[in-house]
Amino acid sequence: MANVNGRETDPQNGEPVLKRPRESPQNKVTVVLGAQWGDEGKGKVVDLLAMDADIVCRCQGGNNAGHTVVVDSVEYDFHLLPSGVLSKKATSFIGNGVVIHLPGLFDEAEKNLQKGKGKGLWMMFNFHQAVDGIQEQQRQQQEGTNLGTTKKGIGPAYSSKAARNGLRVCDLVSDFKVFSCRFRMLADHFLTMYPNLNVDVDQELEQLKGYAERLRPLVTDGVYFMHKALTGPNKKILVEGANAALLDIDFGTYPFVTSSNCTVGGVCTGLGVPPSYVGRVYGVVKAYTTRVGVGAFPTEQDNDVGELLQSRGREFGVTTGRKRRCGWLDLILVRYAHMVNGFSAIALTKLDILDTLPEIKVGVAYKVDGQPLPSFPANMDVLTRVSVEYETLPGWCCSTEAARSFEDLPPQAQKYIQFIENFLQVPVKWVGVGKSRESMIKLF
Repeated sequence: MANVNGRETDPQNGEPVLKRPRESPQNKVTVVLGAQWGDEGKGKVVDLLAMDADIVCRCQGGNNAGHTVVVDSVEYDFHLLPSGVLSKKATSFIGNGVVIHLPGLFDEAEKNLQKGKGKGLWMMFNFHQAVDGIQEQQRQQQEGTNLGTTKKGIGPAYSSKAARNGLRVCDLVSDFKVFSCRFRMLADHFLTMYPNLNVDVDQELEQLKGYAERLRPLVTDGVYFMHKALTGPNKKILVEGANAALLDIDFGTYPFVTSSNCTVGGVCTGLGVPPSYVGRVYGVVKAYTTRVGVGAFPTEQDNDVGELLQSRGREFGVTTGRKRRCGWLDLILVRYAHMVNGFSAIALTKLDILDTLPEIKVGVAYKVDGQPLPSFPANMDVLTRVSVEYETLPGWCCSTEAARSFEDLPPQAQKYIQFIENFLQVPVKWVGVGKSRESMIKLF
């Protein structure tokens, strides 16, 4: 051992030698993320894992997310609360990276009745939602197209955060006079930009004062809450990502994306979790591809196949009710999501929707102007011009809904799953063949 500045150092790497050696993390978080453009069925996977979890967390996004869970034939739709809120055992936690609209949060909580905790979450107000609608209208008028946002106020709320004039839950439950002054300044900021904006500041402040009292018992310091959970006695901690990889503000199909990081990095920044505490990362992949709103969609099928997938899959947005665009499974896109997230395994959902197809195509390569693309393009003008090379696989033309093991699936369905595994070099851990918990087949 060398001695530098009175401290013992390791001669091999020069690092200080601590009296108490560093220990590997006691607990690690298990993460569930969408691997396409959202609507993959993440809620169902989280609900399944939450039955054995102690804590279930949301780390980013807002009420633009929509997760559907079916338990005992009852369908639950979640927008802000983690899908694991139905677990009687688990504590639900909403992290700092989430933007919340308090009327929506309390309405959802009262409908689904479960415990929850939140901290310095960013707050979205009614005028954020109004501005979202105005901005979409302006894009349509100026550019002839819009981004297809949910008009839930997510973009303007995250803009307030980045402009450093946003307000957080910790502000609301502290000195309300200080909060009121800052709220008025924020409202004036938007009124300056949008003079026709209808904002009743006094009425909204009165409503927020009531919410502050209801919210105060549920608020805790998120960093300390997560640190205690990670370093304390053995706990199973589950993190539910909202939206999906291709909607990530930095790695998605920009500008047709959401306003937060939906990839694995959002777990660390949204919850205050060190990267070394991230354990298994499960990517949720629908057995075909869907997308809500506008934006490039290489494998889209604007034909009878797309209509069949849309009809059989009941592809309507949980949050907006909008009809989803449908197409073949795009493995170039999913492989890109794996590069960003490093999936430990895949949950393949809605395999049963393909039951009636005599043949099934899978996108395996992109070309532009006849030249192969070596990677998923960052530029959306390029993505709109790609032609897709497909691998055609035989369908199985029979129902898979009663299957409860891999062996119960038709041989062609088994080969479809194996093809996906071989292409991605990631194992498929679950296969969904219906809406209920029981219809998620666990492979290992």
